[in-house]
Amino acid sequence: MVTVTGLGSLPGTDFASAARMTFDKVEDFPYLPELPARGPWAQLIGRGLGLPDGLPADLQAGEWRLADAPGIDQRRARATWRDDLDVLEENAQGYTGRFKVAVAGPWTLAASLGVAHTGRVLADRGARRDLAQSLAESVSVLLADLHRRLPGAELVLQLDEPSLPAVAAGAVPTPGGFFRHRAVDVPEIVTALGWIAAAADRVGVRSLVHSCAPWKGPGAAWPLPALVRAGIGGMSLDIDTLTAADLDQWGESLDAGLAGYLGVLPTVGEVLGVDALATRTLRLLDRLGNPDPASIVLTPACGMASWTPAQVSQALASLRRVSQRVAEDYHRG
Repeated sequence: MVTVTGLGSLPGTDFASAARMTFDKVEDFPYLPELPARGPWAQLIGRGLGLPDGLPADLQAGEWRLADAPGIDQRRARATWRDDLDVLEENAQGYTGRFKVAVAGPWTLAASLGVAHTGRVLADRGARRDLAQSLAESVSVLLADLHRRLPGAELVLQLDEPSLPAVAAGAVPTPGGFFRHRAVDVPEIVTALGWIAAAADRVGVRSLVHSCAPWKGPGAAWPLPALVRAGIGGMSLDIDTLTAADLDQWGESLDAGLAGYLGVLPTVGEVLGVDALATRTLRLLDRLGNPDPASIVLTPACGMASWTPAQVSQALASLRRVSQRVAEDYHRG
């Protein structure tokens, strides 16, 4: 059965309301909401640095930087995580089924996190390694806490990597904006993601990588086979960014056990109705060789923080109707 989930970021500042909405609208695969409107400590990078036992950091002049001790904004990010998980636990009593939590991936963190007097973490191979290994440890602690709070849930870890294609292409600007950081080669990229996937796997959690950006690195497509070999269990991409080479790789990787999180619902531009969404979804699945529906999850293309709560609710309801159409089509086929 094709299922539906969201990707994390939602509008507003009321976490309890957002959590209830995810359990209501995607009851087969709810997820932990992210509410970036609450402040920088609740946005992608601040949230990634707010994980337990992570490297100390501080927010200075709008940029997160490594520090000797946690700054006030990092402490607030950690407090926000604790509060959110408390509220989640209250709203998820007795829940059994898949549940997804998202954190910033190591390459997006490395591309965004500054180091005093030396630029960004991305510029230093040793710092990149330390950051990825620290993130793996923090993820282990987070997932253990979630297992305790949601003992009946089948947890899934989403690594948000909007900057990963630029990292692989050597397209991340230096702090001054006049130059670009050198490209990081694909084996190093995959190794770091593999460390985090292994940390998740040790506590029984499957991981996926999500990016809204098209692949810009070496080769003609996302390196899905290498990610599968590194232990990544799923890939989440905006289908409008995919090339023919991406689709070929994805079809083969689905056959090899990768879960496909298909971003079929555009989050910018025209809002598509159920018929249009169903048509593009079925066309894509046909192009992928009509994979096992159990390996497919339908999602928005990207986060929905700029939408209204009513629009988010309607969009997720539309995706559920599309999943039903897909199931009917598979049954007839």
